[in-house]
Amino acid sequence: MPIKLPSDLPAYSILNREGVMVMSEDAAARQDIRPLRIGLLNLMPKKIQTETQFARLIGATPLQIEFSLIRMTEHQTRNTAAEHMEAFYRPFAEVAASGEKFDGLIVTGAPIEHLPFDDVTYWDELRQVFDWTQTNVHSTFGVCWGGMAMINHFHGVQKYLLEEKAFGCVRHRNMQPSSPYLNGFADDMVIPVSRWTELKREEILGAGLPILIDSDTTGPCLVEDPDHRALYIFNHLEYDSGTLKEEYDRDVAEGKPINIPANYYPGDDPTRTPTNRWRSHAHLLYGNWINRIYQTTPYEMGMIGSPFATAMAG
Repeated sequence: MPIKLPSDLPAYSILNREGVMVMSEDAAARQDIRPLRIGLLNLMPKKIQTETQFARLIGATPLQIEFSLIRMTEHQTRNTAAEHMEAFYRPFAEVAASGEKFDGLIVTGAPIEHLPFDDVTYWDELRQVFDWTQTNVHSTFGVCWGGMAMINHFHGVQKYLLEEKAFGCVRHRNMQPSSPYLNGFADDMVIPVSRWTELKREEILGAGLPILIDSDTTGPCLVEDPDHRALYIFNHLEYDSGTLKEEYDRDVAEGKPINIPANYYPGDDPTRTPTNRWRSHAHLLYGNWINRIYQTTPYEMGMIGSPFATAMAG
């Protein structure tokens, strides 16, 4: 089954050209099936690029997905046209007031790692989002800064500034091969990393949270939080082949100190075309997440967040 997207959303035509199965809202309405409702709380500046990356991954499963785009209520983006935001995004306050529920929610990263959480302009509302997931979302996936914010909110785990940016394609180890989220994963894998902060392994384990994917170089990558029905990934399996190149080229053009992303360009030569070595594991992870949601979420949307649904998720 395809992912359901508005036919005029840029991701619709992009994914259609790539061969990803997409379906218009009108066509989906003719199917007698309950789609999984997946929300994307998009905190990234480049909204269209980010929504396309995640739609590509969750749209590759055999299940019909209804994809909803959400933004922070008062925060205004300067990098995406207001017309796009008005047409396709709803503020969180409106979503919360409606009482609607979601089978899954992805909370993206944001380029604000250097700020203490309390200094983020929308931190209070984001904490409301995290608490709201416990009653209105069956499974939440926090990505990079979004995952760091969630694990801090629920467990007090801190982020620490690095002396230099962790940047490139880093080899990671599969620490929990029996986890349903890692079905089909190799024993080790390459994952794109792009961040100025890290989380300490001992703090995560001290909070009683299992680390599913780890790296000797850049630390914990994927963490499960069963009590809050959540996953936290601190790196970027969703990245396109050229995303690290775009970040590198941007920083070079702006005169910022930046290393060539490690193990990304063939021969570490920025004039050569990067090779994507993480795409298959990206599809595995998000496909496994969607499959886990499908197996455990209640058929009746109103049951999401109830003690019964929480027990099933565990």
